[in-house]
Amino acid sequence: MVMSGTRMQSAKRKLGLASLVVAGVALTAGGAFAQLDPRAPTDITADYSEVIQSQCLSTWSGAVEALQGKTRIRADKIVVHSRKGGDGCGDMDRLEADGQVYFVTPERTVRADSAIYVFSSETVTLTGNVIVVQGKSVVRGDRLVINTKTGQAQMSSNTTGRNKAGRVRGVFYPNQGTTN
Repeated sequence: MVMSGTRMQSAKRKLGLASLVVAGVALTAGGAFAQLDPRAPTDITADYSEVIQSQCLSTWSGAVEALQGKTRIRADKIVVHSRKGGDGCGDMDRLEADGQVYFVTPERTVRADSAIYVFSSETVTLTGNVIVVQGKSVVRGDRLVINTKTGQAQMSSNTTGRNKAGRVRGVFYPNQGTTN
């Protein structure tokens, strides 16, 4: 089949747009988020830590960094809730991060105002001025929920409607989907 120049350009534009949409899905989801392993040890450092054993609660504050495998969460404050088990505390149940939160994997960085990582469901929910950066590509919104096991991600915004500022927005660069 022979296409005219105009039809070929139109087909190329459609393929280019499809590539950008695929890149957007890869940017906000993808295998890098699946690198969290709830069985891996979590290493937390901070300027200050307080433990309330009776509540199975530990609070970390001041330039906090939590590492698990190749994934890092940085924040002003992190609160770790553990499950009560018998006479003491057991495994970590959830991790709550507040203030200048950065969720970093080898492929991308996510910035938000707060985050909650629930170990049992293997989900991270980031809220408030969420910005996902991978290479030169950027996606912005108000809330990002990531299933770290499947890599499925959902970005949403509190603003809806055409031509309104604050909607979910992505800027994607060709051939930038997986490289920095």
